Amino acid sequence: MQQEEFETLVKDLCQKETLPEVLEALKASEEQEVVDAAVSLTGQFQLAEIDNEKRIYHVFTQENDDGEEEEYVEWVMNDGDEMLKFVAWFFYIMFEIKHKDTYQVVGRTYLQQKRS
Repeated sequence: MQQEEFETLVKDLCQKETLPEVLEALKASEEQEVVDAAVSLTGQFQLAEIDNEKRIYHVFTQENDDGEEEEYVEWVMNDGDEMLKFVAWFFYIMFEIKHKDTYQVVGRTYLQQKRS
């Protein structure tokens, strides 16, 4: 995917209001790699209320060192967060594009959360 196509896609995705809308737009992409990545994630998100926040998690299974399937859970974003957060996560997880590069497309600065 060319830089210009990436920028256009990111800007379009950030206009969506929900994670399912973003996934559908990714599946409709002209880039087959993007489509395949979006399809591979379908059905892998769960909403859970933790600490009075509705959080969206990526839930997936992966083979551990012993060859057994193990379930993993990764916090992606909170329900109601802007879609840029998910878009940046998607391109980082699937294509190793840094969060700051995705944020830069829409003229924003990515601030990494501090660990406590």
